Amino acid sequence: MVEGRPEQTGKLEQDLRKGVLVLAVLSQLRAPQYGYSLRQALAERGMPIEEGTLYPLLRRLEGQGLLASEWRIDDGPPRRYYTLSPAGAESYRDLTAAWGSLTSVVAALLHEEN
Repeated sequence: MVEGRPEQTGKLEQDLRKGVLVLAVLSQLRAPQYGYSLRQALAERGMPIEEGTLYPLLRRLEGQGLLASEWRIDDGPPRRYYTLSPAGAESYRDLTAAWGSLTSVVAALLHEEN
């Protein structure tokens, strides 16, 4: 048991989080961010993400043409900044609409009387 919940529930919750990570990441890349600042922004909003999950996701999204990146050197070590590409901005809008519809349907399902 973890925090009073069966282990199975924790694994199921992790699966739910995986399904929304792309939308969460895209939501924070409307303005340029580097990996650590993105992790902080997500954690501050209640969506912590491990480095081992975030960086492969960023590379995959960039490979799919949804993100653009550039190296910058600003008063410190070089950092790779990511932002939405035009295709990423379009996907973000589409996924946001899909998320709104999905949450409405699931909310209705959860509140149905048997």
